Amino acid sequence: MLAFILRRLLQAVIVMLTVAFIAFMLFQYVGDPVTSLLGQDATQEQRDQLRQDLGLDEPFPVQFARFVGNAVQGEFGLSLRQGRKVSTLIAERFPATMELALAAAVIALAVGLPLGVYAALRRGRFGSQLVMTLSLLGVSLPTFLIGILLILVFSVQLGVLPSFGRGDTVDLGGWSTGLLTLDGWQHLVLPAITLSVFQLALILRLVRSEMLEVLRTDYVKFARARGLQDRSVYFGHALKNTLVPVITITGLQLGSLIAFAIITETVFQWPGMGFLFIQAVQFADVPVMAAYLCLIALIFVVVNLVVDLLYFAVDPRLRLEQPAGGH
Repeated sequence: MLAFILRRLLQAVIVMLTVAFIAFMLFQYVGDPVTSLLGQDATQEQRDQLRQDLGLDEPFPVQFARFVGNAVQGEFGLSLRQGRKVSTLIAERFPATMELALAAAVIALAVGLPLGVYAALRRGRFGSQLVMTLSLLGVSLPTFLIGILLILVFSVQLGVLPSFGRGDTVDLGGWSTGLLTLDGWQHLVLPAITLSVFQLALILRLVRSEMLEVLRTDYVKFARARGLQDRSVYFGHALKNTLVPVITITGLQLGSLIAFAIITETVFQWPGMGFLFIQAVQFADVPVMAAYLCLIALIFVVVNLVVDLLYFAVDPRLRLEQPAGGH
């Protein structure tokens, strides 16, 4: 177990260093921070002085080492567009993105898991075929189109839900949340559903395929031969083993929800990190882009590590160490 954790931690460090290098290269080849900060009318002496203050005149390895050291402390400098600390901007937008991603994950699990079980147990029937057809649409339709359609129906035609923004929020010691206000919930519904559709369809199809595979195994047939009720066979044996791969996919998809919330946040003008990143790309705000890239990579690494540990705990086969010369 300890060797497993150490190996995963080493892999995580390598991944983060690679991402940090890619993020650092943005400073080298995307825009000129000196020009962005001083403007075109600055004198050469002013430009040289600022480059020296920023450490841009030092060798590449020294600059990269300083960048990694600052990144570990959560410092990425000042936003070239807003003139504020990047860490402050990220901290302000992070709660909105996490709130949206977690709401989408809950919807995807709460709806996708039972529908996947239903589609497996009622295979070949009209209801199951309808569910699989809808799931295929969920996988195929682009996220921005789903968001626009939901806005058209529920905001424009019916007028029951807001189409943009986050609504009223409550500050809880530096963490802002809209889950404590009715207006916040109303603003969360459409973007959360939009972001969850693809993940919902993916979980549904995964649960169905895994459930069908498990139902064909010998131990399920033996459980039936013992006279166990269908409920015990389906939910006490089959579903329990179906959840093993679902844990892995669900954990990985949580990281994807956070990373790929960019489109949803843009469509709904949701004030999260994804919307901040889009604005940074439009204005070549390199410090914000680099910070977003490193933060998303860190989230993926942490989620993957947690999923690996859960998978290791759930599946006893992974805890069996193969002998050095074993077969």
